[in-house]
Amino acid sequence: MSFKLRDAKPGDEAAIVALIEALADYEKLRDHCVATPEAMRDALFGAEPSCECVLAELDSGRIAGFALFHNTFSTFLAKPGLWLEDLFVYPDLRGLGIGKALIARGAAICAARGYGRYEWSVLDWNAPSIAFYESLGARRKEGWFTMRLDGEKLAALARKA
Repeated sequence: MSFKLRDAKPGDEAAIVALIEALADYEKLRDHCVATPEAMRDALFGAEPSCECVLAELDSGRIAGFALFHNTFSTFLAKPGLWLEDLFVYPDLRGLGIGKALIARGAAICAARGYGRYEWSVLDWNAPSIAFYESLGARRKEGWFTMRLDGEKLAALARKA
């Protein structure tokens, strides 16, 4: 079975949301998933896009997986970077090299744009993904935790500004 990678385009939003929902199911986080095709259309193709997406498409036309990226910035390097927000391949299509191709596309984007870093997070229980990333040469950032403000805590802090 062969596939090609392509940039997402208008009209792909429903397929992207289906991938996001499948990822949320896999990560046992479906109750947190509120993405809609309309929201993804705005995020990807609106007046000020906030992310970009690469899709893996089988020769049959079936969407097999995706990688969704957005920019970051490193003050230490004084350069932008790329954050891999999500990478997902449908379980029945794993082992075909799709995940590796998608993550390599992100590395190629970084190199072409002169970015200093390519980063992402992985759930600590997701041993298959950790092993996959390490097989590509990625390393864990020991000593760092991801911190998050959202919902009412975010709103409350914003009111103090």
